[in-house]
Amino acid sequence: MRKNLMVQLTLLASVLKWASYASAVGVLVGCGTAAFLRSLDWASGQYARFPDYYLLLPVTLVASTLLVRWLAPEATGHGTEKVIEAVHQRMGRIPLMVVPVKLAATVITLAGGGSAGKEGPCAQIGAGLASGFASLLRLNDIDRRKIVICGISAGFATVFGTPIAGALFGVEVLVLGQVFYDVLFPSFVAGIVGFHVATLLGVNYPHLAVTIFPKVTGWNFAEMIMLGVWCGLIALMFIEVMQWGHRMFARLSWHPVAKALFGGGLLVLVGRFVSLRYLGLGLDSMESGLNGAVLPMGSAFMKMITTSITLACGGSGGVVTPIFFIGTAAGNLFAVLLHEPLVATYSAIGMAALLAGAANTPIAASVMAMELFGAAIAPHAAIACMVSFLIVGYRSIYPSQILGIEKSGSLKVETGKPMSEFNPEKLESVAVSLPGFILKGVKVIRRRSFEKKRK
Repeated sequence: MRKNLMVQLTLLASVLKWASYASAVGVLVGCGTAAFLRSLDWASGQYARFPDYYLLLPVTLVASTLLVRWLAPEATGHGTEKVIEAVHQRMGRIPLMVVPVKLAATVITLAGGGSAGKEGPCAQIGAGLASGFASLLRLNDIDRRKIVICGISAGFATVFGTPIAGALFGVEVLVLGQVFYDVLFPSFVAGIVGFHVATLLGVNYPHLAVTIFPKVTGWNFAEMIMLGVWCGLIALMFIEVMQWGHRMFARLSWHPVAKALFGGGLLVLVGRFVSLRYLGLGLDSMESGLNGAVLPMGSAFMKMITTSITLACGGSGGVVTPIFFIGTAAGNLFAVLLHEPLVATYSAIGMAALLAGAANTPIAASVMAMELFGAAIAPHAAIACMVSFLIVGYRSIYPSQILGIEKSGSLKVETGKPMSEFNPEKLESVAVSLPGFILKGVKVIRRRSFEKKRK
């Protein structure tokens, strides 16, 4: 009896300890995210005073590149990838200087018209503040790692106004197919506290309510599977385009300033001769699609191109907001091709499904869809998200993500390594799949018929 009591008291002490730590992290990240979002709104307003503000993109990207290069090289690229790398390789140690540099560089990039997202900086800001908090308390490496994961979760929760999905994303994105249950409770606490702190500091979260959802019928079930396959293929295309952009700029033996000028010039051409909708965050186009308007057919591809150029040439930002744009456009186009009247509904489901595939986070994406659009979307989003997650296979928009499971028993892969080290040529197929079973049966029939002829 006494031993059982000690066990419960120890667990209670652990709950109180992590509730306290996570609450403190939530307050810090809520303040940091609010500062970032308020700064972004102010800077965007200043740029918007000039009708052709995007013409300054070459200068804007040069400023972002030099700021990161001189003050905090760790803040290069999209923030979530750097945070995942820090968690896996450095037990969550992130220089505190990353926080102000990432904030300033991303505000400059996005306000000036660069195509990127705002979640990566918030994840990196949250992780940086959490790492600094851990250093202040002189925590050991294991506790530091947990605290930093809480910071990631709080960053996602506060930037999109989805505290539950944000917490889940932070613990699901690190390892493909595995959730860190020991960090789940403090991540929820940090996400919820951070969300409320940001709200108190004046951050508004305009959630769109898609009110019409089809009944779950046999045909609708099939459509969700098809939409999941469609979004999975689009997610694969986005991953390829992002890698292509980084390879292209890496091959240029130019000074980083020259690369930024070149990338900015390409984006200016897109804004001048294609459309401004593919620059910046693209929130207006997303809102139109989620309200039922039909988007141009090439919207998803053009957003991939502008995002790849922005981040490859030296711009700072995340990739989840572009993923939302591309997913909305993909679902929108799917509805148009199938002559579906519920364009807004399929746009919303596509947004969640593309996130599930590109980031390998089907649970967080499904919950996020419910937080953003209401519980009625749950069965539709869950099916599309899981199918998209499976179709993408062993690819990820985050190369530092660890491969934790096999997505299919028909394909043997080596787990425990970063996705960047995955080699498709070493993939071993096992004849337990339906096609493999059929081929094996055909071989048996042929062998027996051949033996009969010999007799």
